[in-house]
Amino acid sequence: MKKVCRLDGLGCANCAAKIENAVAKLDGVSAASVNFMTTKMVIEGEEARMDEIMAQATAIVKKIEPDVVVRKA
Repeated sequence: MKKVCRLDGLGCANCAAKIENAVAKLDGVSAASVNFMTTKMVIEGEEARMDEIMAQATAIVKKIEPDVVVRKA
């Protein structure tokens, strides 16, 4: 299953890379990408665990970039 969300307020390409790397390592995630230019994050993972994955991904975003708001794309 693929989920796409916007990262409103993302202002740092290095932070985008950190978010991408951390989310990609989550259990159940097969692929993750963060595009700094479009401020979109795409996560591919197990459908049964997608709610848990999205909650963990949002927590990672908040830890790295506290002012970023994660929204559905």
